Amino acid sequence: MKAKILLIAAAIQLSNTVCAQDSPYKTDLVVDGFTIGGAVGLNALGLSLIQNKSSLSSSELNLKDKQGIFRWERGVAGNYSKQADKDSYIPFYASIAAVPVIVLLNKSERTKAGQILVLFTESMAMTGAVYTLTAGSVNRSRPYVYNTDLPTDFRADKNAQRSFFAGHTATTATATFFAAKVYCDFHTDSKYKAYVWTAAALVPATVAYLRVKAGMHFITDNLIGFAVGATSGILIPELHKGINQNRLTLSPVVGVNYKGLNVTYALR
Repeated sequence: MKAKILLIAAAIQLSNTVCAQDSPYKTDLVVDGFTIGGAVGLNALGLSLIQNKSSLSSSELNLKDKQGIFRWERGVAGNYSKQADKDSYIPFYASIAAVPVIVLLNKSERTKAGQILVLFTESMAMTGAVYTLTAGSVNRSRPYVYNTDLPTDFRADKNAQRSFFAGHTATTATATFFAAKVYCDFHTDSKYKAYVWTAAALVPATVAYLRVKAGMHFITDNLIGFAVGATSGILIPELHKGINQNRLTLSPVVGVNYKGLNVTYALR
């Protein structure tokens, strides 16, 4: 762990030294190192919460009723498609590859590859932290739990009790909106901006559709995941545009029943 932290710190320092002069972004060893390290720690905490979730008992499973779901989402309850679940991974993995592809294809981004990848890591880590903490803390059964034709053990398994929110959609939105944001920041006069942003929205929307069809998430799970991912993908690069350390503060927040990271940025 210590070696990983030192490696991240070295990457941030190198990217800042090499790229700061002609890049729209500025990274900082202390701020970015603390942010990534804190987010990684929160991811670890969230994953432990997910691993410690409980399966449904027989009585709890028998009490599952579509009437307890939002009326406009009841039609989704009972969905299950193994093929749709498998298909959702295609745009999911493709979105993660979008950032390296942009870095490799465009000379201006390629010369700042280290800095861009540091910001991408930060964006993904922040999304991961929000997702794992939420999925580990909130018990919401996946839509397929309401499908009585499926095996009881499969429906009751603890993995089926973390529908909220959609992690695949959130991760995909982070990657695509980050890629679009970086492209537009480096190519401010590009005539392709509208197409880039449209693609950034369509890819996670496709993942969301497939996750609903697969019975893995409800519509609201995907809406929240989309919003969290898009916000992280856009906000992290934006906060690094001429970043002023006196305006950005990060601090751990620990309470009796919660742990987190407080991020404050003064616009003026």
